[in-house]
Amino acid sequence: MPRLGIVIFTFFFAGIVKGILGLGMPVITMGVLGAIISPAEAASLLLVPSFVTNIWQFLSHRGAGKAIARFWPMMAGILIGAPLGAGLITGHDARPAVVALGIVLMVYALLGLMHPRLRLPPGAEPWAGPLAGLGAGLLAGATGVFAIPTIPYIAALGLERDALIQALGLIFSAASLALGAGLAWHGALPATSLEISAIALVPALAGMKLGTRLRRKVHPDRFRALFLYGLIALSAFIIWQAISGAA
Repeated sequence: MPRLGIVIFTFFFAGIVKGILGLGMPVITMGVLGAIISPAEAASLLLVPSFVTNIWQFLSHRGAGKAIARFWPMMAGILIGAPLGAGLITGHDARPAVVALGIVLMVYALLGLMHPRLRLPPGAEPWAGPLAGLGAGLLAGATGVFAIPTIPYIAALGLERDALIQALGLIFSAASLALGAGLAWHGALPATSLEISAIALVPALAGMKLGTRLRRKVHPDRFRALFLYGLIALSAFIIWQAISGAA
């Protein structure tokens, strides 16, 4: 387990990014902590801050009932997929999970920089939602990152900004619970990790509050681009570290 100071700084910075951009906490925490400890340990520390900040994001917008009614099939897919995917992140050899984490982070960053214009065909949501949820659950369980394919899928629905942010908050909240269930199912959720995760909630909320204030002063697009380029470098380092360690 890393020093508490590293955990606190990581979650504070992740909170700032989430406050500015509305997302990014799992990506940053898994990217930074996943480079120095096992992905399973990093994921266990993510649970409380991720759930609380995302449920806060979800409930801060109107229409919560409509969002739940629309996205419950996707959330069901996540709840099924995450415990299955957690078999990789909790495995005896952590290197496959580390490589998978690096790849998912890089794909996330590249998609963010390319801005692909995705649109879901009319009538496809009833079957595409559960499939996207299952894929997101598998990857969340395997890597601790919920963003792929969640963000591209939600973006393809063409939601307005507030509805999009609310939907991501709801789905990421469900993914946090599903990830916790997957880790617990595989015996990788010790009480000490939950205690540290609860402590990490404080700097995460403080960073999120600061990031919300900075949103008015920082150019979001420039900050987002800088964040994504940094994420590419971090993901490349994570992959190289895992592969070179196996050599």
